[in-house]
Amino acid sequence: MSSPPPPDVFTENPYLNHPNLSSIEADVLWEYAKLAQNLKQLKGRTRALAEQPDATLLARLRAVENKMGLILTLFKASVWGVINEQNVNQDSTDDTFA
Repeated sequence: MSSPPPPDVFTENPYLNHPNLSSIEADVLWEYAKLAQNLKQLKGRTRALAEQPDATLLARLRAVENKMGLILTLFKASVWGVINEQNVNQDSTDDTFA
């Protein structure tokens, strides 16, 4: 024997005909039950979002990573150029004093 499925908390107040509750208490408990159900749904959706990566964000981060790699390469090349130029200038000034 299986028990009947629980009523949908959003459409039917499960506390409505409870003998120990006034109508206001039943309504308040119903609102709490709806709030609890909303929080459960929110928790499930946020967990699902946290578990799977965002494809758009990953694509944007890959583009930024590629651009940063290019910038790093250009920066290294410019630093090498400055150092090389300093060595050439230093060598040319050494020749004039000799």
